[in-house]
Amino acid sequence: MSTTTVTVTGMTCGGCAASVRTEIGRISGVESVAVDLADGLVTVDSATPIERAELTAAVVRAGYAVAG
Repeated sequence: MSTTTVTVTGMTCGGCAASVRTEIGRISGVESVAVDLADGLVTVDSATPIERAELTAAVVRAGYAVAG
């Protein structure tokens, strides 16, 4: 298993977090997505490592941005 953590900017509510979880969850191999709304941290557990570009694209599709 692989774990990836990114900081997502612009999330302000549970609905925001749900949108991010849904889009990231559509990436092949993703097993779980945890969102810490207060810190903006999104932790993704997957069967294999996920490319940062693919993760960033999913966050953008949800309407947010990855910091850094």
